[in-house]
Order: sequence, then C-alpha cells, then structure tokens
Amino acid sequence: MSEFETVELSTGPKPTAALVWLHGLGADGNDFAPIVPQLALRSGPDLRFVFPHAPVRPVTINGGMPMRAWYDIVSIDSRPPSDQAGIAASAELACRLIEREAERGIPPERVVLAGFSQGGAIALHAGLRYPQTLAGIMGLSTYLLMSGQLAGERSAANQETPVFLAHGSFDPVVPIAAGEHSRDVLAELGYRIQWHSYPMPHAVSPQEIEDIRHWIGERFTRV
Repeated sequence: MSEFETVELSTGPKPTAALVWLHGLGADGNDFAPIVPQLALRSGPDLRFVFPHAPVRPVTINGGMPMRAWYDIVSIDSRPPSDQAGIAASAELACRLIEREAERGIPPERVVLAGFSQGGAIALHAGLRYPQTLAGIMGLSTYLLMSGQLAGERSAANQETPVFLAHGSFDPVVPIAAGEHSRDVLAELGYRIQWHSYPMPHAVSPQEIEDIRHWIGERFTRV
C-alpha cells in the first residue's frame, strides 16, 4: 500500500508540471477533481494534479466528530493554533508529495503547492518554508497559520515565488478579513501576491477557476 492516499488526474499523457492541491476540512481528495478539465492549459504542458486525502481525526470545533482534517481546530479564533503537531505533520506530508514529484521527473520548480480553506493554510505554511524554489503557491479561501513566525521561518528559496490568493467576499466560514490579513502580511514581507475577491460564499466560482487557469499558465509557459 502506498505511503500516500491521493487522487491523481492529468490533463494529457505526458505531464511535465504538477499541482499538489490540498482539500478543505471534512472533504477529501476528490473534492476538486471535477474542475481539472477546466484547468487544462490551451497552450502549455500537460499537468498532473495530485489531490491527497487528509487523515481522519477528531475535530474539536465540530464536537470532536472524526473527519478528514489536516489539523485539529479548537476554536475559530484560537491563536496560536493549538494543534501545532498536526500542522507540522501535514506540512511534512505536503513536502514529501513535492519530493515524490521530483522522483517521478517533475522538479520542485515545476510544482505549484495549492489548497482550499484548511488545505490552503497548510499549502501556505509549507510552501513559504519549503527549501527549494516552487513554481507557485496558491491559497483559496484561507488564512496564514502562525503568521507572526513566518518572517523567521520562511525560506529564501521561495521569496520570489508567485503567490495566488483568492477569497469570497461573503464567506461565512473563513471571513474575507482573514484572507486580507494574510495578503497584507505577505505583501509586507515582500512576496509577489496576486489577490482576487469574488462575490461568493466559502466556495470556488467560475471566474475564479478561469483566473486560476490563467495564473497556472503563467507559471508553466516553458517546459
């Protein structure tokens, strides 16, 4: 049995670039698979999408109910997050998935690390600290974990890596203020941010998908 539980889809027979995309709380790796055909590049390389499943664990904020989660959430306002061990383990998993792509012929500079909501928090946390340069980092409807520690923990290798952030202006789960705060922290630290907001709740919109496809195309214009 593989070390990794993933759903994997490619937009063509010979992918030379990859996206490792982490789902949100309570979902699984199948969550974003349906939009892969819409993200195929009209002129560019074939892409491999790797959607890992988070482990099942009790989630305190949901009454201790077991569900797929990248880390436990004790309360929506908990600072710092109490489950730092869970965050560290999930960030390590994300890094190992990037390394597995290298073993399969796609180096880190051809990999985007992405995620939605809780998965986006891990994508930002791991990607900004990753020791090798990535093609891009994408966080959708999400927030920075332990933002006060980022300046001392970030990797110089990804200081110039483009970061795509998007959020719904009517998000009742992760308020847009959390996304705006993350945007502002990263901008103050000198990151290359592309920020989008959409009139939607905690979701992904057709316009957002198109904006993501365009941004991915900019990351992978050369093989």
